[in-house]
Amino acid sequence: MTESTPPSFFSRIALAFAVLGDARLALGAARLRGGEALAADVPPREVPVEKIVEVRVEVPVEKLVEKRVEVTTPTAALQLLGLLQREARFVDFVQEDVAGYTDAEIGAAARVVHEGCRKALREHLTLEPVRPETEGSRVTLPPGFDAAAVRVSGNVIGQPPFTGTLAHRGWRAADVRLPQLSDDKAAAVIAQAEVEL
Repeated sequence: MTESTPPSFFSRIALAFAVLGDARLALGAARLRGGEALAADVPPREVPVEKIVEVRVEVPVEKLVEKRVEVTTPTAALQLLGLLQREARFVDFVQEDVAGYTDAEIGAAARVVHEGCRKALREHLTLEPVRPETEGSRVTLPPGFDAAAVRVSGNVIGQPPFTGTLAHRGWRAADVRLPQLSDDKAAAVIAQAEVEL
């Protein structure tokens, strides 16, 4: 593809999914759509450069690790994957080679998978945003902010407080409601083979 050749329909669909999953990319696309010039189109200018110093923020994680071990055991992860398979045929969808399908066929399948995944997540998890502000708003992270819940990127200089733009609100599981298993080994079978007689 050259600069003057527009991307194919399938490439545009893939780009749309990328924008949906990446708030930073979505912000850039919105800026372009609003008429902001691409960096490559703006003539270079000299900018005084400050010395950039990386800062390591250390946070005690003893209790955090204990909580994560409870929720993210291999059995729980496999169990959730099994629920996504049962409700949405998620594993079938991602294991399928979609190169031979039309965009319409892929889109129709994605809609079914999306609805099933949403149903499974809503039934078994209570998800809430890590940050209450809207994406794109300016936020200040105070000293001692929860580094396990907020990732700081860009030019991180000095010590908090840090002020920046919220690129993604984040998600946290407020509650997990997985069914009780009588045999943990059974969770490794994500979907049973089916034999029709």
